[in-house]
Amino acid sequence: MPLMRDKIIGHDLERLAFRFTMLNDGDVVQCQISDAAMDELAGMQGTESSARQAQFLSLRETIERIASDLYDEAPRFQGYVVRIFMRHLGR
Repeated sequence: MPLMRDKIIGHDLERLAFRFTMLNDGDVVQCQISDAAMDELAGMQGTESSARQAQFLSLRETIERIASDLYDEAPRFQGYVVRIFMRHLGR
């Protein structure tokens, strides 16, 4: 079952990733995509931290589809975080 859209948390400078949540039958699933993966999807490099939310919004449907697909393939346990890296692109 596909995950449903939830909230944007924002850019995490420490982890160099953009964080967001999705819902699985009402349960919140923590998700993040690396800066490198988001730049690869956008066809650019070195996007400034201040521009990450706009970049995420422009790619949101694609990112959420990838997150949902990864969640479907992952082991299910409380607290699991869906992490999207460059290796997950182009599947």
